[in-house]
Amino acid sequence: MTAHPPADFPRIVVHAPALDGSRRVTEGDVTLGLASHLDDVVEILRMADLDRIEVEESDLIEWQGGGPDDWPGLTEHPESS
Repeated sequence: MTAHPPADFPRIVVHAPALDGSRRVTEGDVTLGLASHLDDVVEILRMADLDRIEVEESDLIEWQGGGPDDWPGLTEHPESS
C-alpha cells in the first residue's frame, strides 16, 4: 500500500501581538486580516471560507506569541488609583 501525501490543509498563523495588542492572521503568505480579539479570528476565518476550523483547538492554527486567550491590548490596563 502506498502512502498518500496529507490532504492540502491551509496553514493559518495568528502572529504575536503588536504593540496595540492586535494580531495579524495569515494563510501562507496572504494576510487574511487583523484581529483584536478571538472573535475577530473566528470572523476572519469565516470570511475566508475556513469557518470549519475550531479556532481554539485546531492543529491547523499556529499561535505565535501566546495562545487564543492572549490579547494584551485588552487585558493589560493600568489600575485606577
